[in-house]
Amino acid sequence: MSQISQQKEMRAVAIDAFGGPEVISVKTLPVPKAKPDQILISVESAGVGVWDAFEREGMFAKMFGAEPSFPMVLGSEGAGKVVAVGDNVKDFKIGDLAYGHIWMRVPKGGFYAQYAAIEADAAFPIPSNISPVQAGPLIIDGATALRGLDDTLGVKPGEKLLIFGASGGLGHLAVQLAVRMGAHVFAIASGEDGVQLVRRLGAEAAVDGRTADVVSSEREFAPNGFDAALITAAGDTAEKALTCVRGGGRVAYPWINQRPAPKAPSNVQLKGYNGNIDRALIFKLNKLIEAGPFEVHLGGTFSLDQMAKAYQAAGSHKLGRLAVLPGK
Repeated sequence: MSQISQQKEMRAVAIDAFGGPEVISVKTLPVPKAKPDQILISVESAGVGVWDAFEREGMFAKMFGAEPSFPMVLGSEGAGKVVAVGDNVKDFKIGDLAYGHIWMRVPKGGFYAQYAAIEADAAFPIPSNISPVQAGPLIIDGATALRGLDDTLGVKPGEKLLIFGASGGLGHLAVQLAVRMGAHVFAIASGEDGVQLVRRLGAEAAVDGRTADVVSSEREFAPNGFDAALITAAGDTAEKALTCVRGGGRVAYPWINQRPAPKAPSNVQLKGYNGNIDRALIFKLNKLIEAGPFEVHLGGTFSLDQMAKAYQAAGSHKLGRLAVLPGK
């Protein structure tokens, strides 16, 4: 293994048992060592998502029938600089900027720490036009957005696409990716600040789903109905919006394992999917991101000591993604 000189201990958010927010604490732990197929990252940014609560409560461990190892450092995605490289790793060298995931893996050492060791096949070069701080919360929602648009919906240039929940973590990435794929995007966002965000990111039209006459606005934008729709949040407004998808149109919704299917007209194709991450998908994601200006919008950043606030924020209204900055 090749590495640069580094500290032997680090600060990390960890748990000693599964449970609610009360089980988390900031600990001083040994810096992990990169195994032969791993890289060690000095973490600059890590994403905070609703899935973190599932992990903290032990739902992933139960799902996989895996035996956890405590203390368990949380955090499923992150980015930073490579400071050590395992003997079998060929695609990274010390000093490279990388982002990646430790997604639904038990046992694990996560990204809510100053250092994280991850499998090299779960790490990727950070796109040249975004910073490591933006890249920290990118990979899970970015992969899920692209999986929905490309694999599930098969969005084509010139199609009219509805994105519901467009100002959220997954949605605001989907808006930008869909525009790059040539779609005409109608965005339903949350709040006037959300509307302004998605318009700035390329949506041709955007409305506030909480206050606007959604159906009237949709029909004005797509008189013949939408060709496809990506529904990133559930609820009555989402189901009302789906009435404007044309007959034979396609509707996709993510997180099929955690979310009930929305009610859609019987004459449309409704598909649920999960955001499975593979290397081909992320290389395609990177290529699309690097095609022009791109933003991973950070609706809030937190230090390790503010992790309880970060969890609370993940369950309330926000724009874009949330990130923990271990060096903050």
